Amino acid sequence: MLCERPAVKYAFIKQNKQDWPVAFQCRVLNVSRSGYYQWCQSDETQIIKRNQQLDDDILELFEQHKGRYGSPRITKALKDNKQCVNHKRVAKRMVALGLRAKQARKFKATTNSQHALPIAENLLQQDFSANKRNEKWVGDITYVWTTQGWLYLAIFIDVFSRQVISWSMSKRINKELVYAVCQDSCRINQPTLMI
Repeated sequence: MLCERPAVKYAFIKQNKQDWPVAFQCRVLNVSRSGYYQWCQSDETQIIKRNQQLDDDILELFEQHKGRYGSPRITKALKDNKQCVNHKRVAKRMVALGLRAKQARKFKATTNSQHALPIAENLLQQDFSANKRNEKWVGDITYVWTTQGWLYLAIFIDVFSRQVISWSMSKRINKELVYAVCQDSCRINQPTLMI
């Protein structure tokens, strides 16, 4: 603190004036009292006040839009409210406040209902109950975004125990992905009957 510029020392004094007398703090920090009181009336204090008001407005908009607005949209909203702000200043204040907009999730369409292929019969008929292990298995394929791109995850679950039997990942959604998880599940659990 002793090596800081006077404006930083003045801000410290103002922040701690309830705990320590101004004259004492000025003496310890080696700044003049008159300089401190002049600073209190200066433009820098006005900038701090304007930043605090802007921070409050940014926080309000950020929360109002559930964290989805980044600096460009918040800047536009502030300008719509007749505030004269620059997008760079808003971005800087958001960084200082630790605010980051939520990123839109990537979505990949994997279902193609427009095909002439046969549709498998629903053998379970939505009956997801089982009396013993390996009586019924269910499976699904989903996708996961990674830094290397999309990966497809195929998984088999035992309906009775609700535990994952086996899973497999691939860069492509194809029959080999399903075969891999099916073979692995059969190798691990060795079911007596398969349909």
